[in-house]
Amino acid sequence: MVLKPTRRVAAALSSAALGIALLGATAACSSDNVDCGVDQCTVTVEREVNASAGVLGVEAKFVSADADTVTLEVAGKQVTLTKGQQAVQVAGLNVSLDSITGDTVTFQVSRN
Repeated sequence: MVLKPTRRVAAALSSAALGIALLGATAACSSDNVDCGVDQCTVTVEREVNASAGVLGVEAKFVSADADTVTLEVAGKQVTLTKGQQAVQVAGLNVSLDSITGDTVTFQVSRN
């Protein structure tokens, strides 16, 4: 089957759009410690000073933690999250705490 030039162009554009969409979904994460879907990422960082991850176009950095509370810097703004608390809005994103262990902190970042 031979495609007409307009159909070939349309097929090429469709393929390019799909490739860009897939690239955008994977480009949302910039670290090994980040697991992303289309609009939401789960981030796990070590409980050490300066642990950070690039996620959904911003940097999320660990600041401090105790047994139930974590302080993060997200897009340059400090937020304090508590276990069981609803998501906090920062820089157009929702940030919530998943877990705190002796070694790691896991939190969710999603688009509004």
